[in-house]
Amino acid sequence: MIFHIKKKWTLKKPSRTVCIGVIILLMAAGLGITKYGSFFKQKTAAVPQAVEVRAMRIAAKDTPVDYEFVGKVVSKNEISIMSKISGNIINKMVKGGDIVYQGQPLFQIDDKQYQSKINAAKGTLSKDKATLQNTQRDLARYRALAQIQGVSQQTVDSYEAQAEEEQATVDSDQASLDEAQQDEQDTLILSPVDGKIDVNDLSVGQYITAGSSTLATVSSLDPIWVQYSISENEYIRLSQEGQASLPENFKNNLKLILSDGSEYPLRGQIDAIDKGISTTTGTLTIKAVFDNPQHFLIPGMFAKIVAAGEVRKNALLVPQQSVKDLLDNSFVYVITADNTIEARKVTLGPKVGNMVIIDDGVKDGEAVVVDDVDKVKDGAAVAPTFVTADQFSST
Repeated sequence: MIFHIKKKWTLKKPSRTVCIGVIILLMAAGLGITKYGSFFKQKTAAVPQAVEVRAMRIAAKDTPVDYEFVGKVVSKNEISIMSKISGNIINKMVKGGDIVYQGQPLFQIDDKQYQSKINAAKGTLSKDKATLQNTQRDLARYRALAQIQGVSQQTVDSYEAQAEEEQATVDSDQASLDEAQQDEQDTLILSPVDGKIDVNDLSVGQYITAGSSTLATVSSLDPIWVQYSISENEYIRLSQEGQASLPENFKNNLKLILSDGSEYPLRGQIDAIDKGISTTTGTLTIKAVFDNPQHFLIPGMFAKIVAAGEVRKNALLVPQQSVKDLLDNSFVYVITADNTIEARKVTLGPKVGNMVIIDDGVKDGEAVVVDDVDKVKDGAAVAPTFVTADQFSST
């Protein structure tokens, strides 16, 4: 008898070691795929994208240069008003900020004591005049008697000396009266000039002392000064151009730009120059005078003086905002023939409107980035859109 034994197969549970190995294999495969994908991403990102910029091609041209200086309006004459006499204020005719005119009454000081001095001086003068007249009549009689030998010459001489002494007394009395009358007139304080008054906080009834109490300050307004400073280097350059003095075109026909950007309608000229360069600031102080018939300009206002300078031959100009300052150096971004950026160190000259002259660092015909200079860097690829200087200044 033959027996067939049927084998029973059973699935064994995988060991723990096998499971861990499979997991590690899968993790390694996933990491490889991730790195592979990252590699492709890096390869794709490595392709540079051209930055869109606006650019301007530099063109050399003769350019008139204007010098601009920040100035401050100051009074040409600023007078502190003090009383010549002492007394109590009994009337104030003005308020702070008023426009006053030469000879206009400003304050009244109590004049009672000065009227009393006038009356006393008049009385003394009248008395001494009467005494002098009596002596003069006696002198006339003694002179007549002396001619007929009626009195001695010594008597005549004595009366002549007495008359001279009394005449001196009368003259002194007259001077005292004049002084008393002048003091009485000085109780009414008048403005010495046309201008704007700044009245101190003095009350009616307050006592003021002659020669020490400042009642007010009057600032003249027409004409008026605008004070500003130029650097030592600017002074040297301008003096060389003007052959040891400031050139006439720099001193005359000055424009005044107010703080809101508007232009004052009248032109000015240099009226005063300080004696030398300040050892503190290294600048030379200049005062320009402007007519101010409407009293529009007042002390304390800030304004910009614009003075004509030389004509720069074949000047190279770029927009001011195309210049990037880093520490003590200035740079522009030049666009090369293959549309890449070259950071170029430059030496700046004077400003002309919204442009600036480049004294060194660029050449005629080269192109520079005119704005958004922070978007580019040395070696970057760019896609420039060119504008002219006129187009740029109008945008």
